[in-house]
Amino acid sequence: MSPAPWPLPLWVAHRGAGRLAPENTLAAFRLGAAHGYRAFECDVKLSADGVPFLLHDATLERTTSGRGVAGELDWSALSRIDAGTWHSRAYAGEPLPSLQALAAYLRANAFALDLEIKPTPGTDHHTGQVVGREAARLWAGADAPPLLFSSFRPEALAGARETAAHIPRALLLDTLWPGWLDVAQQLGCSAVITNYNVMSAQALGQIHGAAMRGLVYTVNDPAPAAWLQSIGIDGIITDAVDRFSPVA
Repeated sequence: MSPAPWPLPLWVAHRGAGRLAPENTLAAFRLGAAHGYRAFECDVKLSADGVPFLLHDATLERTTSGRGVAGELDWSALSRIDAGTWHSRAYAGEPLPSLQALAAYLRANAFALDLEIKPTPGTDHHTGQVVGREAARLWAGADAPPLLFSSFRPEALAGARETAAHIPRALLLDTLWPGWLDVAQQLGCSAVITNYNVMSAQALGQIHGAAMRGLVYTVNDPAPAAWLQSIGIDGIITDAVDRFSPVA
């Protein structure tokens, strides 16, 4: 069985421009684009009033000026938080982007996206449903650039399938836990994305044998990147947008 046509290029910029700009901000996306990247990965969760916005952690302290659980605040409060100063003074005042703002940027530039659904703990299914519904609206139309949902949480992918079945899905894995391939198939996934340390030629063969694509995160060094390409990997997510040329 052959896999379906794949929407993403080989190289994907992690959280925008990874470490060179504040992660999951539009500034990071712009910097990644300046390095030639045309496909990006980022994390999305819900505010207390149901607005999808970009943030990796459940809490605000690491990457913003805010405190506490992000999903317990309304978007009106989250939108006023500084998400740039923690990184460097050059990005002071950079806001948390809403999914709507990100979609406008990506659509204007025809950039592809791997959208990781990162629910606040205990909200997996609901977050998947809302993100699916909102993404289907924001990426509607024949001119919309490629979009992929991914998540470590099968329940979130199931929710996204209910509201946006036409948008492809990928199961994220930090380890190859028992039954991972069966779960990916049950969810109708188009891909499996693993920590690069657990990807092997055998695992990639299983993924390809199930007519899915195999991708890895987060590869920042040339040696593993070269080996992964030699075994036929379909996608490499990287922080090192200044080290790897996406068009090489």
